Amino acid sequence: MTDSQIAVIGAGPAGLMAAEVLAKGGARVTVYDRMPSAGRKFLLAGRGGLNLTHSEELPGFLARYGAAAPHMRAAIEAFPPDAVRAWCEGLSQDTFVGSSGRVFPKAFKTSPLLRAWLRRLDGAGVQFKLRHRWLGWDGQGGLSFDTAEGRVSVSADAVVLALGGASWPRLGADGGWVDVLREAGVAVAPLRPANCGFVVAWSDVFRDRFEGQPLKRIGLSFGGRSVRGEAIVTRHGLEGGGIYALSAPLREAIAETGEAVLHIALRPDLSVAELQKRLDAPRHKQSLSTFLRKAVNLSPPAIGLLHEAIAATPERFSELDADGLAVLIDAVPVRLVGTASLERAISTAGGIAFDAIDGTFMLRQRPGVFAAGEMLDWEAPTGGYLLQASFSTGVAAAHGALAWLSEPRKAR
Repeated sequence: MTDSQIAVIGAGPAGLMAAEVLAKGGARVTVYDRMPSAGRKFLLAGRGGLNLTHSEELPGFLARYGAAAPHMRAAIEAFPPDAVRAWCEGLSQDTFVGSSGRVFPKAFKTSPLLRAWLRRLDGAGVQFKLRHRWLGWDGQGGLSFDTAEGRVSVSADAVVLALGGASWPRLGADGGWVDVLREAGVAVAPLRPANCGFVVAWSDVFRDRFEGQPLKRIGLSFGGRSVRGEAIVTRHGLEGGGIYALSAPLREAIAETGEAVLHIALRPDLSVAELQKRLDAPRHKQSLSTFLRKAVNLSPPAIGLLHEAIAATPERFSELDADGLAVLIDAVPVRLVGTASLERAISTAGGIAFDAIDGTFMLRQRPGVFAAGEMLDWEAPTGGYLLQASFSTGVAAAHGALAWLSEPRKAR
């Protein structure tokens, strides 16, 4: 094994985790990445606090991966959230569980963790070849890279692909690998935005006044699913944690019918009956906006959203009494007419089909080539589930490569 040279392509969380496991297993490891430094999207993920994983019990945790859960189960069970925390603490970065159950390093930032991780990889002998854009395989089966010095070919005994999806391409993951693998006969589902914002045809007045403002402590529902969270009004629509949690069914509905009607409860902590009671109070000479602010504690953007709904279908809301207004506040209809661009999405759906890999994450069409992270066809909500899956599949792919190299017929 010590004579085996393994190439890891992609210096994000999945690739770096694979490199660490491979080096511990005795392989000589080189990590290649097209960017000038490692972990660029990883750093972005920690911009508002690095959410490493979640403390949710494993059955519920696995359910967050939806249809991909059966394919992800073994990898996550082998390297579960507790293992992520232990790994982080092994890098002298203690962790804590937040009030929402999310797990963070106490430093709350990515940079101290990434620096410690890269130092440990360096100590383990892992080498980095940056500004190397992977182009596929050459005529002799070597790995072909585009570099500042021109095209180079590299031989490796095994390969771990961890090139990410296609969100935030300026940070490294641009989906350029899709055509390469399809040409190699690997089934790849189209890449689509996940944990993304959506397009709403706001009025000019609403957009100009409320762009960038939050809708806090709201309830959101679509297709029989309801979540609590927040949303941000953008110039072109809505984004934010509550929106991301429903992004998969919203995206699919828009793809099928061209639109999706999201319902937002502006005061989900109050029943319709309680709202009606409060709205039955005399309004006197107050404007509707002032009355709503005082009677039910609605914020200006929440009141603006009500006005948008009323203006969009005036025939439906022409004579709102207290009862009708209470029902509207409990379920404001917002018509989503498009999905925000993949480049701005937090993560990516689609990727290498699970039928195209075996139980060790090796490509069936390319023996000795393994895949991990967002290249695979799974998606999950924010809250630690994205990084957890990247870490776990990186570990699984690395163990798969080590096992493949240790088989007698593949001895080098």
